[in-house]
Amino acid sequence: MSTTDSTRPAPITSGSTTPPVLVALAWLLVGVPLAYGLWQTLVRASALFTG
Repeated sequence: MSTTDSTRPAPITSGSTTPPVLVALAWLLVGVPLAYGLWQTLVRASALFTG
């Protein structure tokens, strides 16, 4: 058995990065409908327990 790191795969690196504005836009595109859905779920579930 060898003690070298030759069996480890090389890390995958890309020459470019994703612009932060695009990342923020993607989070908003998912986060806003998710937050709205969670809010509506809480409002309707509270109606079950409050009468």
